[in-house]
Amino acid sequence: MLTLDGITVDLGGFHLAADLTIPQGDRVAVIGPSGAGKSTLLGVIAGFTPHQGRLLWKDQRIDGARPGDRPVAVLFQDNNLFPHLTIARNVALGLRTKGRLTPDEQRTVTEALDRVGLSGFEDRKPAALSGGQQSRAALARLLIQAKPILLLDEPFSALGPALKDEMLDLVAEGADASGATVLMVTHDPGDALRLAGHTIVVSDCRAAPPIPTAALLEDPPPYLSAYLGRRRPLDEAAKTSG
Repeated sequence: MLTLDGITVDLGGFHLAADLTIPQGDRVAVIGPSGAGKSTLLGVIAGFTPHQGRLLWKDQRIDGARPGDRPVAVLFQDNNLFPHLTIARNVALGLRTKGRLTPDEQRTVTEALDRVGLSGFEDRKPAALSGGQQSRAALARLLIQAKPILLLDEPFSALGPALKDEMLDLVAEGADASGATVLMVTHDPGDALRLAGHTIVVSDCRAAPPIPTAALLEDPPPYLSAYLGRRRPLDEAAKTSG
C-alpha cells in the first residue's frame, strides 16, 4: 500500500496537498489541468522531499530515502534514451549502469525486448527506431527494473491512438505480471479508462483520493467537467479504450 499522509509541497508560490492511499497492485490515472501539480505528485513519490507529511510504502516511511533507494521506477514523455548507446544497452541500464552484464542479465534484457516487440533490434541506436519503437525500448527499461511502483508521466502522449493503446496494454500486462502499483499522468480520459481502475484528480492545489475511473467520467464533478470541456464524453472515450 502506498500512502501519502498529510503531504504538502511548497515550491516558491506553488502549493500542493495530498492525503490519500493507493492499494498495492492498483493502476491509477492522474488527471487535472496543466500546471495543477500532476508531475509534482509523481515527483514526491519518486524523490522530492515534502515540506510536511509522510510518504509510506507498506507502512514504512520512504520520504527520507534518496530517489535511487526508493521502490520506484519512472517513465517520462521524452523516453530518456541515450543516443550513443544501443537499444540493448539502453534497456540494460535498468539493471546496472556500469560493468558488463552477466549471462543471466543479458537474457533478461533479451526477454524484455522480446516482450515489447523489439526482438532483433538489440544492436540498433535510438535514431534508427521510430517514435513508437523508442517508447517500447523505454518501457522495456522501466519494466526490467522490477520496481513495485511504476510512475508514468505522459509517456505516450505523442503517439497515435492505435499505438498508444498498444503501449497502455503492454504497461497493464507488465504490471499485472509483476504486481506493480502504477500511477500514470494523462490528459486523455480514454487512457484512464483503458489502463486505470481508479483516478486521482489534481485540481485547486490538491490531489484528491482515487475514485473509480468509470464512475468519475460518467458523472464528473463541475471542476473536472470544466477541464474536460465535455470534448470527449464517456461513450466516445470508451470506444477508444475498447
